[in-house]
Amino acid sequence: MNYPIHSIGVVILAAGQSSRLGKPKQLLTLNGLTLLEKAASAALDLNSSPVLVVLGAYADDIKSNVKLQGVDIVVNEGWNEGMASSLRIGIEYMQQNHAHVDGILFLVCDQPYLHSALLKDLVSLQKEKDLPIAASSYGGKIGTPALFHQSTFSSLMLLKGDTGARKLLDERMNDVAVLHFEKGVYDIDTVEDYEQLLQGK
Repeated sequence: MNYPIHSIGVVILAAGQSSRLGKPKQLLTLNGLTLLEKAASAALDLNSSPVLVVLGAYADDIKSNVKLQGVDIVVNEGWNEGMASSLRIGIEYMQQNHAHVDGILFLVCDQPYLHSALLKDLVSLQKEKDLPIAASSYGGKIGTPALFHQSTFSSLMLLKGDTGARKLLDERMNDVAVLHFEKGVYDIDTVEDYEQLLQGK
């Protein structure tokens, strides 16, 4: 079977509560941009519209304080279920509003070293390997950013809870083209994580 992707939609998963941080990580700044603006900028650099941001906790606060031009925004009212609920909303939104999209690239906004070149490499890798999924590897695991062919959407829609897409990635390892993203291991969950990031550690 072949898995060509002709039109990519990007879904930025930004609905989390940042419970360990105690404040919305989406609004933390790095080099003059919030983490959410950085993720959106990388996504828009793909020149692959549409780009959707899924908000949840702190949605009003984020919308008031973040410049998100050129992207669609949807609020996940069931954000407290976990990341799977945002995945489902992202897929539903693309299918209902951008039916031509046949591949979805999922990003999170707390990977500060995410950049557009990495996303372009992921798209190229999926095309080269002709597998239904291309995902990033770091710290001995596979995760976001990850690109999914439309043939996987029905499986993604069945996910529940806070596992996100990792459950599907683990189950279908033979269907995954893997791109090494060494700095993907850095995410921001605590104040200490953020302070170390600002100090360049």
